[in-house]
Amino acid sequence: MIYVIATTQMKPEGREAFIAGHKECIAETRKEKGCLSYEGHISIHDPNVYVVVERWETRDDLNAHARAPHMKKWRDYSTPLKISTVIEIISDGKVEKF
Repeated sequence: MIYVIATTQMKPEGREAFIAGHKECIAETRKEKGCLSYEGHISIHDPNVYVVVERWETRDDLNAHARAPHMKKWRDYSTPLKISTVIEIISDGKVEKF
């Protein structure tokens, strides 16, 4: 099983648009092969931090997710609304950080 934690610092002025736009991404991602769970959360400590927690059956499923058309659309839409994103992929007892 593969776990992903993606933490995004949103621009305050883009916060509402980012959160609203991610709902469509969530719905499409949950339909993907190998997606066990995919959820977005607003940090309880900072309202401009958004955390996505994902679980995938295999690394191949996760890689296919990254190439999915709706993810390209999401990246294009969300890029101007955020400051930065850190992605952690957890599998086989190791953590990769991007």
